[in-house]
Amino acid sequence: MTTPTRIAVVEDEADLRDVVVDYLRLQGFAPIPCPEAAALDAALAEAPIDLVLLDLNLPKEGGLSIARRLKALAEPPGIIMVTALGESVDRVVGLEIGADDYVGKPFELRELLARIRSLLRRRAASAPVATAPVAIPVTPTPCPRLSFAGFTLWPGERRLLDARGAEVPLTAMEFDLLLLFASHAGEIFSREALLARAHGKGADPLDRSIDIRITRLRRKLEATPDAPPLIRTVRGRGYVFEAPR
Repeated sequence: MTTPTRIAVVEDEADLRDVVVDYLRLQGFAPIPCPEAAALDAALAEAPIDLVLLDLNLPKEGGLSIARRLKALAEPPGIIMVTALGESVDRVVGLEIGADDYVGKPFELRELLARIRSLLRRRAASAPVATAPVAIPVTPTPCPRLSFAGFTLWPGERRLLDARGAEVPLTAMEFDLLLLFASHAGEIFSREALLARAHGKGADPLDRSIDIRITRLRRKLEATPDAPPLIRTVRGRGYVFEAPR
């Protein structure tokens, strides 16, 4: 029998927490009510959690601090931030930390369910497949590189270096996205095309993973506020990479 998906509902508003927990239980999930961080820690100690609905405005330990701790776990759960109006700055910080999505209060339960299912699908699609180890002889070969705006991208080594030679930390999906952009500078990519070519999956109208990763890339690449943007949004069409070589 399949084990129900465990979802921690970290919310200090009791009425809202109870409504969400009851709704998710009716949808076949195993929701865990958590009024604060201590309850979440207890639930994590009991068994792994697949996804966390995380209110940013919590007593004692705030949502951003909790998100940092969750992403530091060996197998971090998915995180959907629940933000109130006016918390846009915290929302951006949460995405930079590694949260996967967000929903604003007040929200429709059907929209919340759609975002949960969308995130669970993405996590299932990106889960590593166990394969038997194969011994492959290593032969040193020169790695082509891509240079732009003071950065050097080494595809073979999957590394990005800044102008000082320091490595810029990128996740695997951020690297794939940047490699696609840098290899096709000046070409406009729709969100659907980026999902298919950089992540190898079909379009999902609720999938914000591309937008989230572009936000993170911009933060890592465009450190100077007055510098021209490297990844530009083309209204109604998508994104384009514009970087001097």
